[in-house]
Amino acid sequence: MTAAPATGSSSGPSAGPAADAARAAFRAQLEATGHAVDNARAAVAGLDAAIASGALHRTDRLDQMRADLMVALEQDDGQRLGGKSAEAARFILRAMARELDNA
Repeated sequence: MTAAPATGSSSGPSAGPAADAARAAFRAQLEATGHAVDNARAAVAGLDAAIASGALHRTDRLDQMRADLMVALEQDDGQRLGGKSAEAARFILRAMARELDNA
């Protein structure tokens, strides 16, 4: 099976103050106090905004990690996600933070 072409820019990772600020904001959200699930949702919202604004490029790996995170964060109305979802969110977010260097 051959890999699909990357959705990111062929010129490499995003550069400049906006890209640096977006990466820093994402990583800061990982360290924020509060529930890991809430922090994960906030981090993804910021990442989505950074991609939409053009500050960061999308990558296939980042898209896959985001999709995996959304599965970990799924819940029924009124249901509070527990420890396994929180741990999965932390694990995926750490991987996403590393991948941001390529975005």
